[in-house]
Amino acid sequence: MSTDDSVQALRRWRLLLGPYAGEALAGGSFRAADWKLEQCLDYLYGREYQRRGLKQGRRGPGSLDPSQLSALDWLTRARTLFPAETFERVQAEALDRYGLTDLLKDPATLEQLKPDPALAKALLGMRGRMSPELKAAARKLIAQVVAQITERLKPKLLNAFSGRRAAHRRSMQAVARNFDWQGTVRANLRHYDRERQQLVIERPRFVSRQKRSLPWRVILVVDQSGSMIDSVMHAAIMASILTALPGVDPRLLVFDTGVADLSAYAQDPVEVLMTVQLGGGTDIGRAMKAAEALVDQPRRTVITLISDFYEGAPPSPLLATVARLREAGVTLMGLAALDDQQQPEYDHGLAQRLVALGMPVAALSPQRFAEWLGEVMG
Repeated sequence: MSTDDSVQALRRWRLLLGPYAGEALAGGSFRAADWKLEQCLDYLYGREYQRRGLKQGRRGPGSLDPSQLSALDWLTRARTLFPAETFERVQAEALDRYGLTDLLKDPATLEQLKPDPALAKALLGMRGRMSPELKAAARKLIAQVVAQITERLKPKLLNAFSGRRAAHRRSMQAVARNFDWQGTVRANLRHYDRERQQLVIERPRFVSRQKRSLPWRVILVVDQSGSMIDSVMHAAIMASILTALPGVDPRLLVFDTGVADLSAYAQDPVEVLMTVQLGGGTDIGRAMKAAEALVDQPRRTVITLISDFYEGAPPSPLLATVARLREAGVTLMGLAALDDQQQPEYDHGLAQRLVALGMPVAALSPQRFAEWLGEVMG
């Protein structure tokens, strides 16, 4: 290994170990810019050691105490010191893992943050403690995150719906018994040949003998507890996409110990997210009872329960409602997660009891859920 390689290796180890490294690792290779980089890293990752009850390690010469950094100072420095991809990861960990909500206390700071799902979750979690000015800035950032997710998912979801449903839709057959002679004459009169006294049929008309189908009602019943925020976000976006589909009547219910019908806002996922009350207890049975009241045509209805299945109320009302819905012919689906990670923490015992009653329980990505819906409604 060359001298330069050795110096770089020592420097990397010094940055990795931070203030807990021995003085020998610093040597003469640790420059002023490196101290700034270490301070920036230690401001964030030093919280890991504090969380475990460890004391701060020895500071090297020329270092600064992290308490001198404000959240905004840290944010500004991190953006300049790290490549864009690394900064995005550091920002996400600051919000999602270490709870650096100091970053979210004033609109000026929010304007400097890069919109991403971790940021949206942090903003939603502290929405109730925001000033009107801060809430307006938060709404703007959440709208950007929702737009990013929607732009990524919408083509895939629409393709999943249309592709599956088109495969099951019968085309109108151009056969003699479907020939519309009156419509054909009217449509082709301009092609009448006076000399020959013949009507040239350029475009024959046929009638459809298929009956008009009733729309499908898709009821999303969403647990708004704090642990379900990823699923809440994707459910809101899914509802907005469903509103744009012909022949689909989406309904959106969110619940804790109470139930709120947000169907009127289904086309606006940002409004939904700014309305939900994250946290609180859970009464799944009450939510499913409210969904049952929205069923007009059981065999043209899909109810999807999105929850961690940790029921706060006695489970018997929930189980009875699910049994009635299944017997009536309603299509049921339970989702322990509706997100890209599909690694939920949920009550397996209650989920198994629901499966036994005819409600499958799974963790699905939005695209896979759309494919499933397309199969059901095909």
